[in-house]
Amino acid sequence: MSTSRMIIVIIITLSVYALANIYVARRVFQWLCLRFSPNEIVFAIIYIFMVLITLVMGYVPLSYGINRLMQLIGSYWMAITMYLLIFFLTADLIFFLGKTTKIIPFPIFPNARFFNGLAIFLFVAGMLFFASLNARKIDLVSYQIQLRDAVFNNMKIVLISDSHLGSVNNFENDLESIVQKINNLTPDIVCLAGDIFNDDFSAIRNPERAMSLLKSIDATFGVYACLGNHDGGRTFNQMVGFLEASNIKLLNDDYVIIDERLALFGRIDSSPIGGFGELKRQDISHIISSVSVSMPIIVLDHTPSNMKEYGEEVDLILSGHTHGGQVFPANINLLRNAMFGVGYGYYQRDANSPQVIVTSGISTWGPPMRLGTSNEIVSIILR
Repeated sequence: MSTSRMIIVIIITLSVYALANIYVARRVFQWLCLRFSPNEIVFAIIYIFMVLITLVMGYVPLSYGINRLMQLIGSYWMAITMYLLIFFLTADLIFFLGKTTKIIPFPIFPNARFFNGLAIFLFVAGMLFFASLNARKIDLVSYQIQLRDAVFNNMKIVLISDSHLGSVNNFENDLESIVQKINNLTPDIVCLAGDIFNDDFSAIRNPERAMSLLKSIDATFGVYACLGNHDGGRTFNQMVGFLEASNIKLLNDDYVIIDERLALFGRIDSSPIGGFGELKRQDISHIISSVSVSMPIIVLDHTPSNMKEYGEEVDLILSGHTHGGQVFPANINLLRNAMFGVGYGYYQRDANSPQVIVTSGISTWGPPMRLGTSNEIVSIILR
């Protein structure tokens, strides 16, 4: 993405976010005024502070503990704002249609308006509570894939993505059980489809423990990874060193031959946040063409919208990035496919196109919540 286009996207995103917060703030203040006498200035200061936490925390030089707390508050505020916006807009639309059709009598009594708002707050709180609990669950998902005319005798690939080490999702707390789940699947190959980190290596609480656990992954032919958009920035070299020390082979527009039976490519992500040092995504068509035509090719590419770059020479693309939409309504197929080409699951455009598997990821980004989606470990059986 060009710099000018990125600036436009940022301006539009911030404008939409500001308008959404202005609307939600107005509706919350109106609701409070029905039963209480809130101070407008105090309310505005508190609300603006919460909005700013979402935007700047993680970039402010505070102590580790305070920064983590602020990031957690900010991530939940993002979700609260989204769902209050949805339900307030829905309620306003219902009241507008009711007034227009004279189904709902007007004016609406203050008590009715108060309990309508209270119902919205309670419903949103219940949704967030359930979504937070659901974010700790991990599903095991399996696919069976035929690659060309090859016979793989049930070779097994275990695919995970989007761990976001160092974020507020507490992934590190679950890492031991996740590694155990992976090993229980007895994989031949383990693939990490990017976003292993969350922009800043120094945010990882105990990198030595995480490194030790990742080294204990037991795969016949090894563990391989590609870079995701959050795997860059000022601590990129530390991230690379961590992966090397964890016995994870990072494939940067490069490939390995697995057991003389398939070629596994790993791509550099197309839209890194903060960059990957001197590394840039390359056109690897000439590298792919150098692989024996009789050997199936699997590509590990973090962002599924990149699948348009590959033709019939590639057999299977493994991606993440989307989190399956993570929370409703972003998990609606129409929306996530519009954003990413393939938002989740298995896809093949036609018989001459690569097969694609997009995982919803092993963890969350932003709010540590899932609503309508699940964390997952993917097992792929090659026939």
